[in-house]
Amino acid sequence: MSAVVEPTPPPTAVDGSTLTARGAATRSRLLDAAEAVFAEYGWEQASIVKITERASVAQGTFYRYWESKQAIFDDLVADLNRRVRRAMAEGAARGANRAEAERYGFEGFFRFTAEHPALYRVIRQAEFASPDALHRHYEKIAEGYVEALEAAMARGEVARADPELIAYALMGIGELVGMRWILWAETSEVPERLIDELMAFIQRGLGIER
Repeated sequence: MSAVVEPTPPPTAVDGSTLTARGAATRSRLLDAAEAVFAEYGWEQASIVKITERASVAQGTFYRYWESKQAIFDDLVADLNRRVRRAMAEGAARGANRAEAERYGFEGFFRFTAEHPALYRVIRQAEFASPDALHRHYEKIAEGYVEALEAAMARGEVARADPELIAYALMGIGELVGMRWILWAETSEVPERLIDELMAFIQRGLGIER
């Protein structure tokens, strides 16, 4: 797994003004609280009151940064997306070739999901709470994946195929393996032997010689 991560835009207030360091820290604390609240209560039961209470800030402070529960949810999806892509990209960057990049990228994804199980729960909620945010989440990951696969194909490291199709297939593998062996098993990592088998399967699919 791999992804290209663009620079994170500086956070702003609802009125578009640049935040002070203190304001940025408060906004970040609210996002962390939203991650926990949406994961615990779900879209319907989550509320601005629960988020501000979890963040230990006044309810009125919330409206300096977002206009609604929908707005912070959409920002949370985007924030989780940036962070998981960064984890994948940093992992993949350790690889000297496409096979290693795949392994380290998957390991980066699995580590992130172990640390942030809310990723799965929030993205599932986005299916009905914010379909556009859901589409952007997967499209952003796929964009970086396609770019990396096209480069690997050009170098002859990967068999020629439709890179977007391969990207989504690999993303699906990563998501379901993480769900089964991290989220459901409530563990911090996928067992090494399963990573080995997973990579052998992926390398055969990509036409990578072992």
